[in-house]
Amino acid sequence: MTTVLLVLLVGAVVLVAVVFLLRRRFLLSGLGAVTVWLRRPGTSRWSVGVAWYGGDVLLWYRGLSLSVRPQERLSRADLRVESQRGATREDLALPPDLVVLACTTSDGPRELAMDPSTVTGFLSWVESAPPRS
Repeated sequence: MTTVLLVLLVGAVVLVAVVFLLRRRFLLSGLGAVTVWLRRPGTSRWSVGVAWYGGDVLLWYRGLSLSVRPQERLSRADLRVESQRGATREDLALPPDLVVLACTTSDGPRELAMDPSTVTGFLSWVESAPPRS
């Protein structure tokens, strides 16, 4: 009986790992998909994830999750990049070569961190939004 439970437990762990890896591969396979760290206001914790930007919305999916729904949905029309800086000692969870963007959104401030090569494309996408009426 314990052998059967052990086999079922190992099978469940392997299944969760496979689903997690397939989800990540699917998220990163899309056009405009990049790895982005996100920090919400009032916290010092960075969360790594995959962001898809295209059209008029940025969809951000938490990296360590099995959810198929985005945890953040940022409208390009409401997204403003206020400043950019390099990662500092306060950003211990971030690799040192990332660029941190301080943004304002309709839901409040957000900080996004990404590779320098990604920043150029992201800023072009933000700046190409149609003018507000």
